Amino acid sequence: QKGHEPLLLNAIAEKIGVPVKDIADMELNLYDVQPAALGGMKKEFLNSARLDNLATVFASIEALMAHSADISNDEDICLVALFDHEEVGSQSAQGAGSPVMMEAVKRISAALSERPEGLNADLYSACIRKSFILSVDQAHAIHPNYASKHESNHGPKINGGVVIKTNSNQRYTTNGVTGFFIRELGRGANVPIQEFVVRNDCPCGSTIGPIISARTGIRTVDIGMPQLSMHSCREMMGITDLTYGFELFQA
Repeated sequence: QKGHEPLLLNAIAEKIGVPVKDIADMELNLYDVQPAALGGMKKEFLNSARLDNLATVFASIEALMAHSADISNDEDICLVALFDHEEVGSQSAQGAGSPVMMEAVKRISAALSERPEGLNADLYSACIRKSFILSVDQAHAIHPNYASKHESNHGPKINGGVVIKTNSNQRYTTNGVTGFFIRELGRGANVPIQEFVVRNDCPCGSTIGPIISARTGIRTVDIGMPQLSMHSCREMMGITDLTYGFELFQA
């Protein structure tokens, strides 16, 4: 029990109903347990903890379930992959830097292979070339008090649509081909698309997109739904953007 506060140990033991001596170790995290709430004059904003990136998790899973209602005409595999530790580098057994994505593609391809000997290298390579990844992480919306932090033509607005992120230093994976694909997908689904490019004199964050793309060789695009107060204990986004994200994922 060295290094642990006795009062904390007693509180945990009482909560889980075991003697303190039976606690070998623990992993504890602090969470804002206040429920999400709508805000704004017309209830157009969603205020909640951990919108980055649980908003994407929610929209993607809901879209996958809606799509799965009828897959009789599907010829492709639709997969949602959710990773831990994105904010601290993704280099973990369950992070995007792990072999999880590549192994998933390989094992699914092998399971569906019609060859009795299983999946050969050429078939696997063809599968990789035909695959496409949406790296989806929340985007920084333009703040009315700090509009100068954004490029004048690349300031995503809340409730303005899904954001395509581009960076020439490869902090995002978007290129001419993958960005065009999302714009066309949005046009077909009637989902407005916004563009984000960080200012040249500002550092640019990154996502799991470059990590997965480099490890798998699969074409990837970085997109996200715009929000304010990212990484705060209470974040804010537009409810319409949540719907736009759902509709784009379902498309």
